[in-house]
Amino acid sequence: MWEQTEWVKPEEIERRSMEIIEKEMPSGNWTPGELAVVKRCIHTSADFDYASNLYFSPGVVEQAKKALKGGVRIVTDTNMAAAGINKKVLSGLGGSVRCFMADEDVAREAGERGITRAAVSMERGAELGGEVAFAIGNAPTALIRLCDMINAGKLRPAFIIAVPVGFVNVVESKERIRETKVPCIVARGRKGGSNIAAAICNALMYQIG
Repeated sequence: MWEQTEWVKPEEIERRSMEIIEKEMPSGNWTPGELAVVKRCIHTSADFDYASNLYFSPGVVEQAKKALKGGVRIVTDTNMAAAGINKKVLSGLGGSVRCFMADEDVAREAGERGITRAAVSMERGAELGGEVAFAIGNAPTALIRLCDMINAGKLRPAFIIAVPVGFVNVVESKERIRETKVPCIVARGRKGGSNIAAAICNALMYQIG
């Protein structure tokens, strides 16, 4: 039954939500930094499966925070993920977000080559130079292209957030990212999404004092 309650501030709602998450989530062997990411994903999705399906490569949280402090550019595969990343915090760290998916030249090249816009977008990201990270929440083909460039020695990302959602090549593409040995956070299995990719980016940034 609905109960009338007093209006509360957004930060109070988040605090209460996190308290509920802490009470209901299973125990795990996360580092404090990893736990913050897990909780943020659960908070974003109300899905406690993220307590078991998130994979963290050794030391990835500290490596990602170091890159973020250095002004890393984050390339996403959707404008939704780009919109969800807290750009005020990121810009305060000297970083920025790029998404090439809606660029006309990307669409044209993808059509000419018979590949996806996501794959071409990853190539654009690799051409940015400097420290670049990738937050992928939708397109397995983006992860596959990243793997190809990494294995060919054409790209060394600062870190990769690999959390596409879906059914076709989703699980396999995520496992390929794990095999690259690039610092990564992966939502193993079919679950994920642009909102989760953004949530992980934010969870990492919010840990930086």
